Amino acid sequence: MAKELRDEIQQPKPFRSTYEEAMLNIVRTASILGDDGSQLFKPFGITAAQYNVLRILKGSEAEGLCRNAVRDRMLTRMPDMTRMLDRMEDAGLVERVRDSEDRRHVTTHITAAGKKVLKDLEGVVAERQKKLLGHMTEKELKALTELLTKARDRAR
Repeated sequence: MAKELRDEIQQPKPFRSTYEEAMLNIVRTASILGDDGSQLFKPFGITAAQYNVLRILKGSEAEGLCRNAVRDRMLTRMPDMTRMLDRMEDAGLVERVRDSEDRRHVTTHITAAGKKVLKDLEGVVAERQKKLLGHMTEKELKALTELLTKARDRAR
């Protein structure tokens, strides 16, 4: 049986409202799943945010993307995308190409090494997703997705 949030965070008093309880549940769940992801990616020498960048760039393979396009597609906000791309370039995971006509425009591409990291993580990530969410039915997962989308839409 799953622990109620109040028990998990050792809060003896009831929440002020169901809104508060739902919001705190979202925050707590995101934190726990985020921590789990951080541990998952650590042996591969990348962070969860870097994994997200690699997935984004893999999806734009031939064209590549400018820094702002990558930033706008991130699952979590990244205040300093340039610095993260610098580190990823130093690690050989991405490469940046400056436009010959407009030197201000720089396009980022995933490298073969970046693709290898994604390939190596493919099964590991799928297995972890199934471990964390496999106890839910397909119907429950779809409902969860719909509810989270509905909550996000209101926050925009």
